[in-house]
Amino acid sequence: MTSYSNQPSEKSDEPPLQTLFDRFLDGLAHLCIIVSGILLVFLIVTFGWLVFGRYVLNDTPTWVEQSSLLIVVYITCLGAAAGVRNNTHLSIDFVREGLPALPREIMRHIADFFVAAFGGFMAWQGWLLVMDNLNRAIPMIGLSESWRAAPLAICGLLMVLFSGVNIVQRLMKHGRK
Repeated sequence: MTSYSNQPSEKSDEPPLQTLFDRFLDGLAHLCIIVSGILLVFLIVTFGWLVFGRYVLNDTPTWVEQSSLLIVVYITCLGAAAGVRNNTHLSIDFVREGLPALPREIMRHIADFFVAAFGGFMAWQGWLLVMDNLNRAIPMIGLSESWRAAPLAICGLLMVLFSGVNIVQRLMKHGRK
């Protein structure tokens, strides 16, 4: 089992409610990874079908391209949201980590604030796209175009949640010291 930096240790003095909430958030991030993994397998299978159909059956399945574009959006957005929770997103932190404790903590708060602000903007704009595209169909697969924008709104909300919790937990940790 993978141990994430946000999970409390077994000998933690954290309240049970906070530990339960952390477990819920970790489970939510893990669910994002599982769904992304399943979609990645489906993406590989559909491309296999594309190659088989094109070169063996001489009948190219036209739905593969559009469904693949849709799947890639879900994989990317869900993976990005889980990366915020697990602190595995791309960052260059050697400057921050070389600073004294107070500026380092301030920079961590600023980084989480910017991630939360970006996630909020992404959720808001993603929701607007969902609502604007309800009646437009994706060519070749017939689903609503809103299915392409939904991962933006979902990922944005998760990024706000995960970043906000990081900030609150860090502040609570400093309040206990």
